Amino acid sequence: MKRHPDERPSVVSYKDSTPSVERRVRRIAVRHGLHILKPQKPDPRMAGRGGYMLRDVETAKIVLGDQPHPFAAGLEDIEAYLEKL
Repeated sequence: MKRHPDERPSVVSYKDSTPSVERRVRRIAVRHGLHILKPQKPDPRMAGRGGYMLRDVETAKIVLGDQPHPFAAGLEDIEAYLEKL
């Protein structure tokens, strides 16, 4: 099958996929001495929102994502928090 010279092959970008964003935010968090936590078991309270907590490595205190329930922060919330640091 020949392509027209102006046609370019379609390229799929994974830059904005959830795993890619998670890795990028995780690397930024580590630079600030923080870890991103995910629940081991699905929690019905999360129901499509959140799913992460941010913990200080030195003190082991949760700094984001524990209110109103555990793992309430989304990747966007964590990214916004890290940008303010």
